[in-house]
Amino acid sequence: MDRRIVAIVGATGTGKSALALDLAEALSAGSGPDGAAEVVNADAMQLYRGMDIGTAKLSLAERRGVPHHLLDVLQPSEEASVARYQLDARAAIDDILRRGATPILVGGSGLYVSSVLYDFQFPGHDPDVRAALEAELGSHGPGSLHRRLHELDPAAADAIGPHNGRRLVRALEVVAITGKPFGAGLPSESRLWRPTVTIGLRVARSVLVERLNERVAAMWRNGLVAEVDALRPAGLGVTAARAIGYAQAIAQLDGQIDESEAIERTASLTRRYARRQVGWFGRFTTTNWIDADDPQRVVAARDVLVSASASAPIP
Repeated sequence: MDRRIVAIVGATGTGKSALALDLAEALSAGSGPDGAAEVVNADAMQLYRGMDIGTAKLSLAERRGVPHHLLDVLQPSEEASVARYQLDARAAIDDILRRGATPILVGGSGLYVSSVLYDFQFPGHDPDVRAALEAELGSHGPGSLHRRLHELDPAAADAIGPHNGRRLVRALEVVAITGKPFGAGLPSESRLWRPTVTIGLRVARSVLVERLNERVAAMWRNGLVAEVDALRPAGLGVTAARAIGYAQAIAQLDGQIDESEAIERTASLTRRYARRQVGWFGRFTTTNWIDADDPQRVVAARDVLVSASASAPIP
């Protein structure tokens, strides 16, 4: 089979990590060391060390011996950068390909996935513009930034949402620098960086909502609040402190809300995030969609790869 990137995408709670492991084992079975598959993380919050429960990060034992890249590479006090991630992920993928293995890019952070798969150069920065926007974010919160972005670029505002202050600042900075909508500079699927097969997992909305609500409740049962409390002495950066679930756990620890409200707020934000993920990945017409609950989903995914190799072999 031709070596190309395999991307597994979809909303939170659709089983991307499990499919990636199953597919990696299927691709590696009987193929020897040169036929192995390796996973490259594309979940922005799983980059952070110690942020495990709230991100559903697989433990070392749960990875079944499949090599994983770009997990636990940042301290929670550091700020994640899509541009930095793009460089690191592409370097990992090229190394995997060079060794004759198959890279499986897995995650639900839409911009992170797209930044790797598609030919895209990030606009520069303007320190003065950014400082002014960050000051506004600190004084008035993300709401005013979101409203302004919605006037300038409704599609970008809808994709980012009203709560991600850091990305709202970046979007408005790009608009100010380029004079164009932020969305105009987003990766286009017409220009792939490397040959890629994208597999998307989907599930009925009603089933997904129930699954996400249970997932959030399990985060609290499994000790999210204790995890957050242990991370705080070393410091949480803006991105980590505002992550879904972590921000609500912090508010609970600070006595601002009780546990039930923290859980409900997290569940609500998780459902909204899942809707944005569905919208983001749904834009790309080349994605091969598979029912997340299909018991034959691994066979279906492998069939997609075989078909792609036969129809468009890599020169």
